[in-house]
Amino acid sequence: MQDKVVVITGGASGIGAGMAQRFCQEGARVLIADTNRDAGERHAAELGCQFMSHDVASEQSWQTLAQQVRAGYGQLDALMNNAGIVSNQSIEDATLETWQALLDINVTGMMLGCRTAIALMRDNPGDMGGAIVNTASSTSYLALPGDAAYSTSKAAVVGLTKSVAVHCAREKLNIRVNSIHPGATLTNILRSALDDAPELEQAFNAMSPMGRMGTVEEVAALALFLASDEAGFCTGGQFPVEGGTVSLHPGM
Repeated sequence: MQDKVVVITGGASGIGAGMAQRFCQEGARVLIADTNRDAGERHAAELGCQFMSHDVASEQSWQTLAQQVRAGYGQLDALMNNAGIVSNQSIEDATLETWQALLDINVTGMMLGCRTAIALMRDNPGDMGGAIVNTASSTSYLALPGDAAYSTSKAAVVGLTKSVAVHCAREKLNIRVNSIHPGATLTNILRSALDDAPELEQAFNAMSPMGRMGTVEEVAALALFLASDEAGFCTGGQFPVEGGTVSLHPGM
């Protein structure tokens, strides 16, 4: 990834921040795009990369991002389409306002990201193409009863990823599109929650047959592989990084 240009949405914290750190370590030129300006600017300064304030649900914001990438970098090699939110509302509790706001970010934002990345990658020098990695979830396979909107959105990411991947392949664009599916991951936000309620740690660890939560570094490593030339024949794929959670049949 040396000198490759990588945009990471939701890169100010959590899994996105882990991605930004790993890509910078590998020599990429990283642009963190996030609505959290304070955290984003702080993380970018620590890593020596760039930050821009960006709302993934806004078409205008994506147009601004595209202009900045063209002017500042001249190419886009990889998009980590990572930004997302949760609602914590079951179908009986779900309000239309919350439902729509979540889908705007988790699904429409993903679509706008794919569309913008393809337009930029079409103009890359030498027809070198690029890679898009969409962050889905283990809930793409197994639904959360307490979050109807989130479960729906992450299932939708799979369909979007496959459609965009085969479109790019059929159009001979040399653009690969894959989804990653983290399970319970020990982000700083989750770590803070566990500090307040340490009794929950055992439950989170038990979600995986491996008996532990994943780390942001492990998720970032998979994203790095899919963005790199090492994954040159991978497109339209679903790549779990959840310790076997989606492979285990519930016990009696």
